[in-house]
Amino acid sequence: MVAATLSYEDLGLVQGEGWLFRHLDVHIRPRDRLALIGRNGAGKTTLLKCLADLIETDEGRRTIVPGSKVVLLEQDPDMSGHATLLDWILSGPGAPEPHEVAAIADQIALDLSRPVATASGGERRRAAITRALAQDPDILFLDEPTNHLDLGGIEWLEDWLNRYTGAFIVISHDRTFLTRLTKSCLWLDRGHLRRAEIGFGGFEAWMEKAYEEEARAAEKLDAKLAIELRWLERGVTARRRRNQGRLAKLQDMRAQRAAMIGGPGTAKLAVAKDDVRSKAVIDSDRVSKSYGDRQIIRDFTLRIQRGDRIGIVGPNGAGKTTLLRLLTGELQPDEGTVERAKTLSGIVIDQQRKLMDPAKRVRDVLAEGGDWIDVRGVKKHIKGYLKEFLFSPELTEAPVGSLSGGERSRLLLAREFAREANLLVLDEPTNDLDLETLDLLQEVIADYEGTVLIVSHDRDFLDRTVTVTLGLDGSGRVDVVAGGYEDWAKRRRPSAPAKSGLQPRVTREEPTGPLPSQGTRKLSYKDQRDLDRLPGEIEHMEAEIAAVEDVLADPDLYTRDPKKFGELSDRAAKLRADRNAAEERWLEVAEMAEALSS
Repeated sequence: MVAATLSYEDLGLVQGEGWLFRHLDVHIRPRDRLALIGRNGAGKTTLLKCLADLIETDEGRRTIVPGSKVVLLEQDPDMSGHATLLDWILSGPGAPEPHEVAAIADQIALDLSRPVATASGGERRRAAITRALAQDPDILFLDEPTNHLDLGGIEWLEDWLNRYTGAFIVISHDRTFLTRLTKSCLWLDRGHLRRAEIGFGGFEAWMEKAYEEEARAAEKLDAKLAIELRWLERGVTARRRRNQGRLAKLQDMRAQRAAMIGGPGTAKLAVAKDDVRSKAVIDSDRVSKSYGDRQIIRDFTLRIQRGDRIGIVGPNGAGKTTLLRLLTGELQPDEGTVERAKTLSGIVIDQQRKLMDPAKRVRDVLAEGGDWIDVRGVKKHIKGYLKEFLFSPELTEAPVGSLSGGERSRLLLAREFAREANLLVLDEPTNDLDLETLDLLQEVIADYEGTVLIVSHDRDFLDRTVTVTLGLDGSGRVDVVAGGYEDWAKRRRPSAPAKSGLQPRVTREEPTGPLPSQGTRKLSYKDQRDLDRLPGEIEHMEAEIAAVEDVLADPDLYTRDPKKFGELSDRAAKLRADRNAAEERWLEVAEMAEALSS
């Protein structure tokens, strides 16, 4: 086995009143491509800083090959005290050579003379990337490197890392980025670190197997301990199966939408029935918008219906936010009209999220200090509602200031999704969220009965959520494509690259296509019956599970009636097992039906 360039053995760090993690062994070998995965608050960023020798640990021994250079690309570096981005890049120990900085800045379209005070999030992110890469590190630690980057910047960074001859560890919520780049996974979970020699593409199956093994071990524990651990293991396998089912439903919705959208670039809707018009919530007709001599949106027409999930993509500066503001009524067009349903009411979760008062408790943010929260007209106990958003119920009294950045974002999502609305506007919603929270957000969007507008650079997230993609290239034209990011990318591949200011890049083709055809056979009577009946049965079981879990959410139930607590815990476990089996069977016959129809 190749010797490690950097090792940290028996690493331990105390945070607050206890150990954040302990007895961790990390070995980084030349050309390692590692994904560091874990929930928000698990300590991923802190672990990178320990490995980079930026934090003094309480236990452990760090060894490194002499002369090896380690560089950390921080998620939000402090640039205060510097006049321009170039001043910051060339400051501090280990500053890169100016000619190396200029070369990378030119490739990544960064204006080095930009004042720090007026630099956008995307410009600050590109400056941090320039500073890190220009130092020519042997080991590179990347903490959410794609945050605030547009699609061109993300693809450029992918290409650079594919050519990079050193080792790297990356923390990212961008599944596409991780899948394309990583060869091994580090999983930081409840203070323990596990490594698997698989790329991120195999991580979820590995994680499921680990949780299944834990679940079998948990069966030997008493009911109280099992219920305390339950929020940690909440439906990982079942969620992935449900997401697969939702993706099948999403494909049906996209097919229906494709039949209503005209040819490429026209964005015309063929209105064949009156009920289509009656379902419209936003009706844009030949909309144009300019700033000075620059035309941002040109001749844009689209009728958005109730239940549509609209994704908006394109390079930074192409006009995504302008288009979003036109659709929501914050901005008026220069030409054309935008009509909105009179009953339309929305909530906006944007990338400039206001910081919540760090002194407030979680209880204060969700329920104004009470025990119950009104979730779209339904009263829920805040401890039960917290579990729906992957929080421990014990966090109700925790101050917001003690939460990680990602946990604060998740708390904000929990608060906003409780509100009554029929339009949900999400501007870069995936920033600072861990992978499991992204799964949860996908579920919430899929189950949302209203209309959703999403601006995002997260390709996988768009592929899993939206029915229609609006693609901007900076010329004013808006391409309307039924489907997600990949559908839009396929549309634009034959044409010239988007004007992102970056060097052209050849987009990699991914294996696509239907399942192998199995001739003209039909489903058996039993298979067809299961395909038809199981969705209703699964929905009924979900309702039963929710009812039982609402009772179990009572923090005093175990003390007051331990027998009832045990019976309900057993009932919930059986219902979940039955639901999982039903979901597995439904997915099996759904895949058979898809194969037969291809």
